[in-house]
Amino acid sequence: MARADHLWIERRMGDAVRARLGSNSADFVLFVLKQGWAALFGALLLAAIITTKLIWQDDWLIRRYDALFGFALGVQILFLRLGLESWNEAKVILIYHVTGTVMEIFKLHMGSWDYPDRGLAEIAGVPLFSGFMYAAIGSYMARVIRIFDMRFAPYPPFWATVLLGAAIYLNFFTHHFGPDIRYALFAATVALYWRTRIWFYPDRTARWMPLPVAAFLSAFFIWIAENVGTFTATWAYPGQDGLVSFSKFGSWYLLLYVSFVLVTLVSRDALSRTPWRP
Repeated sequence: MARADHLWIERRMGDAVRARLGSNSADFVLFVLKQGWAALFGALLLAAIITTKLIWQDDWLIRRYDALFGFALGVQILFLRLGLESWNEAKVILIYHVTGTVMEIFKLHMGSWDYPDRGLAEIAGVPLFSGFMYAAIGSYMARVIRIFDMRFAPYPPFWATVLLGAAIYLNFFTHHFGPDIRYALFAATVALYWRTRIWFYPDRTARWMPLPVAAFLSAFFIWIAENVGTFTATWAYPGQDGLVSFSKFGSWYLLLYVSFVLVTLVSRDALSRTPWRP
């Protein structure tokens, strides 16, 4: 199916919602629908995690983690085949996949979390499907920018965003051997991006939201998804009793900035150094 076909489907969906609800209500409904459409990769992966937990048997020929890897790989191929992601976007998402897997290997070695099951498709004890959880975040960011026709303005100097993203990523490693500077990094994200507005189109009228607020809300929903992962025993944190700690919520907030910097490598047209008006 060509990319234009998907644009046509999205327009038809918008017309149908607008006709039934009116323009004011349509903004909110289309915002929710578009967010769900942008997060399709992550939603499918989360559904697969829940479903396999419910039905999988230990004596089955294929291990659960391997099945999740095959499913995620198949979804990625399907997204490219149907034009839901471009090849340029897929290349950046692959980079995020690799950086996420490297961090998974290190964190597993340091005992930050564990994967209770085993499979054939793994590297140093890390199942390969785990990299697709990071890729799902990159997929969401790349798709949501395109689907909402987003603009980020006024955007900080690009070199500064790259340095901050690198510092955040490195701190996930170095805090095991030295001071944890996450609170300074929290402050740095606000200081660097506090003026940046995300302009987006739920429907025909442009809306905006401060970028740090959008990162905070996105991190919250990822934290919810992570709780689903622990409840289904797909991965586990040492000493966890109940919900995943809010420190992980902060970690996802910071990691989103790393994701965002990677995605902007192919979305530079959406960045504006000066204030933008629709």
